[in-house]
Amino acid sequence: MSASRAPYISKSTYLMGLQCAKLIWFRYNAKDQIPTPDEATLAIFDQGTEVGELARQLFPGGTMVAPGIFAPDQVIAQTRQAIRERRPLYEAAFVFNGGYARTDILVPVSGDAWDLVEVKSTTSLKEEVHLPDIAFQAYVLAGAGIKLRKCFLAHINNEFVRHGAIDPQKFFTLEDVTRSVSVLSREVEEKLDAMHRIIGAKTHPEIQIGAHCDNPYTCPLHDHCWSFLPEASVFTLYRGGKKSFKLLKQGVQHLENIPADFPLTDNQAIQRAALLAGKPHVDRPALAAFLSQIEYPASFLDFETIGTAIPLFDETSPFQQIPFQFSLHILRQPVAKSRFDPVHRQFLAEGTVDPRAEFMRQLRDALPVTGSVVAYNASFEIGRLNECCELLPEFKPWLKKVTPRIVDLLLPFRGFRYYHPQQHGSASMKAVLPALTGQGYENLAIQEGGAASREFLRVTFGKIDDDERQRVRQQLNEYCGLDTMGMVQIVRELAKL
Repeated sequence: MSASRAPYISKSTYLMGLQCAKLIWFRYNAKDQIPTPDEATLAIFDQGTEVGELARQLFPGGTMVAPGIFAPDQVIAQTRQAIRERRPLYEAAFVFNGGYARTDILVPVSGDAWDLVEVKSTTSLKEEVHLPDIAFQAYVLAGAGIKLRKCFLAHINNEFVRHGAIDPQKFFTLEDVTRSVSVLSREVEEKLDAMHRIIGAKTHPEIQIGAHCDNPYTCPLHDHCWSFLPEASVFTLYRGGKKSFKLLKQGVQHLENIPADFPLTDNQAIQRAALLAGKPHVDRPALAAFLSQIEYPASFLDFETIGTAIPLFDETSPFQQIPFQFSLHILRQPVAKSRFDPVHRQFLAEGTVDPRAEFMRQLRDALPVTGSVVAYNASFEIGRLNECCELLPEFKPWLKKVTPRIVDLLLPFRGFRYYHPQQHGSASMKAVLPALTGQGYENLAIQEGGAASREFLRVTFGKIDDDERQRVRQQLNEYCGLDTMGMVQIVRELAKL
């Protein structure tokens, strides 16, 4: 690489450049303005690392190249030494034409050739992401003098079910992508050269916001580039999709400025009208009909789940959602008549054993045998309960009686029977609860389900002292408890209307 060249472009930054020229300029010229990855993103990275380590067992007896070293020149130097051994190589690095590729696995095959294996913690090939990634590596390796026989994607077998120790041969699917990669790799040089020109420019290119901002991933500059929009922008339009971009192209940014003759669905029209009126839309007959479905004692139920790429327990599959916690608030009488606070029951799994059997036992014992079971987006709870019954068929007769009693509290909000402008087009619990009741999650240490899953995994399977574990478990109970108490409060507010 000549002195006039920009710094190395790695495969991750190459993918950035494919998504957005502005992003790759910031990556090299204003990196401090790119937000650091959030906890959810870091958890995905960690999960990918675990899957990558497991994949090496597909090709045992290999050499880890430059472990713990990230300086490209040092890794390249160690790769040159390791490659002479003709053993599988993990994390080997190569450079060509300013592109820098650190490969997951390189496998020696007949003659002096190698197979390239890229590992992904997904359950299928995602062509728009995975193929350009592997094509970039193939281009760099070929330019660096590596003779490639085949290119493979190692992804998770979506039919895998754990039984005892994980067998990598069964856990992974090796997909031959040589032909597709060969075609795409011919385009890499031109794209790399264009990216180097962008990086070397004095200012970033002016890129309008668009669908590319969230495809294939949400760009780390998303909030920066979208900050010109008002709070109630056309992108909060319920299921707006292409309509939102069409409105922006017409110069309309604010929801209230949507022309009266612009075609909207009924729910979108309600959203716009509520904003213009500055007050909620309330369909009182529809709300009364919905509330009349709730029979008492009413049980307000919410689950929290974990779903890891590598299954933790027997009889589970990759990313299968395993319930580890529930909160249950039981209201004995209709909210208008009730003079008492609801009774609260809760469960939070302890230890590292499969929580499903104890979860089901405790839920069965805590749930009243009559009355409605109210959940928010109830299909999720129904799905998890059915999955548990597949493993634990003794609970099937009980669930068969419970399922007809389930009432989905999402329905009146998804159907816009009630809509508050502060929901900003969302019918989620996180949007409805503060809009309708004034109470939100901002004072809680754990504020959403993804964080609850991550924290449970951390304090249950990590090396954590008892004080920290108990503190987090209390926070988990507070979060899940607010979900169900929040449903009680939502029903109370709907009843007042």
